Amino acid sequence: MDEFWKAIDDQCAELRTATSAGAVIEILNRYGPPSSGDAFFAGSGGDTQVSECLYEAGWTTVWYEAHYHWMMQAPDGSRLTYVEGDVYRDHHANA
Repeated sequence: MDEFWKAIDDQCAELRTATSAGAVIEILNRYGPPSSGDAFFAGSGGDTQVSECLYEAGWTTVWYEAHYHWMMQAPDGSRLTYVEGDVYRDHHANA
């Protein structure tokens, strides 16, 4: 496995334990800089998606348009919107 996909697998492992929007953003930003959002997930073309990892961490879907555009809510009430790898914190929900 090359280093890129190993880093993606490592991110996914950490995301499976993220129980807040802040934790997700912190995890993703440790692996690379954000693009246009608060954080960026570069592995969206891989086998595992961010949403799958967050479901395992207890998140729920707020709305879903496509695998590349959705909003989820964390166990603590904070929310994230995902748009083609860009992750945005919903500042209207709990931090």
